[in-house]
Amino acid sequence: MTSSIIKTTAFALLFGLGACKVSKDTATPKPDLPGQFRNAGQGDTTNIASLPWKSFFGDPALQQLIDSAIVRNYDMQIALKNIQSAQFVLGQSKLGYWPDLSLNVTYNHTRPSDNSINGAFVPQISGHKYVEDYNANVSLSWEADIWGKVANQKSKALAEYLQTYEARKALQTNIVAGVSEGYYNLLMLDAQLAIAKKNLALNDSTLQIIRLQFKAGDVTALGIQQAEAQRLVAAELVPQIEQSIILQENALSILAGKLPTSVARGSMLDQVPLRDTLSTGVPAELVGRRPDVRSTELALNIANANVGLAQANMYPSLTITAQGGLNSFLGSNWFNIPGSLFGLVAGGLTQPLFQRKKLKTEFELAKVDREKSVIQFRQSVLVAVGEVSDALVKIEKLKEQRIVVASRVTTLQQAITNSNSLFRNGLATYLEVITAQSNVLQSELELASIKKGQLSAEVELYRSLGGGWN
Repeated sequence: MTSSIIKTTAFALLFGLGACKVSKDTATPKPDLPGQFRNAGQGDTTNIASLPWKSFFGDPALQQLIDSAIVRNYDMQIALKNIQSAQFVLGQSKLGYWPDLSLNVTYNHTRPSDNSINGAFVPQISGHKYVEDYNANVSLSWEADIWGKVANQKSKALAEYLQTYEARKALQTNIVAGVSEGYYNLLMLDAQLAIAKKNLALNDSTLQIIRLQFKAGDVTALGIQQAEAQRLVAAELVPQIEQSIILQENALSILAGKLPTSVARGSMLDQVPLRDTLSTGVPAELVGRRPDVRSTELALNIANANVGLAQANMYPSLTITAQGGLNSFLGSNWFNIPGSLFGLVAGGLTQPLFQRKKLKTEFELAKVDREKSVIQFRQSVLVAVGEVSDALVKIEKLKEQRIVVASRVTTLQQAITNSNSLFRNGLATYLEVITAQSNVLQSELELASIKKGQLSAEVELYRSLGGGWN
């Protein structure tokens, strides 16, 4: 009676420990964030990242490209498959509390040696020189979750599953940003090609005038040579830009999951509006909105679970097994009930001994990995804040540059008109005309580049704030 009470008490204590957790989780650290982003407007509490990407990018042609990339991009398709894989793992982890159950049906035929002990007694038992054994049983095996192994496995699987979602969000954010930046680069190249062709036509006109003046003896052959050299500079730009356009179209096509082909444009560069205000919200929103930051936060959950699993492996495990079914050495009696019925229940504690050093090392490594996860989370937040600040300063300074370059372009365009008029009337030299044409070409190309830079900075701000996945 006393032995029975001791056994019952021991099992009750072990099952009561099922709710115990051997490791203490490290909480997600609270990052040290500023009240607002550097270069952000005062009192800026709204956030453009909350806008759906179709609201942020209004160009229908660009929307169609992004739609195609989200659906057909092969990296995105792999990300979706990763989500499916993680769903299976998560579903499997939820079965951790259930026992392993299996059905076994076996038949054994044994003919012992005539000179063995078994051989001497088998004929007396079965009437033959062989023994047959018929067995059909259901076996059950269950490990009690004393130290929270199953709970940690479930926590780990859930965090890994959520990480796949965050990876898909991060990938979509990058795809939206990549397609839009490539599209704006295409519009810039279109604008620069038009500028180069216009400047080439202007150089042709100037060269014709200089040739007429050469025939009249007003200029030397040097004037024709310098004008021709300037024309060739503009002519060289045309195939260069055309090459860049085709390469950009190919890159956009591949990003959209299509074979290289031409890309439709919905507008020209100067028709794309720039936003007067771009609200960034508060830095604390980055932790919940940026997929990459959220992923590092989930990595800490995984690291916590790994520490719990590593520590639980050092403690004894309780396994309960049971087996029951029908067993007979005569086939005719196999299903003779209750005579052929048998059953077995056993319980055992397993404590690792010689693996103790290895398990201790694995536990210490898991703790180090957890500390690394904390550092990586802090680093991801720091990088995110820095990217937003970088985008804000680009927007601000490119706006100032564009004002200066636009003013210079206006002045140089007027200088072109004046120099051509003075040249025709003999009041300016051909060198002044060529210089003015060269200056306006470079300034107009630079102005198009700055406009594209402003659009790219807006895209980068939208992405760095965590926009593009909704």
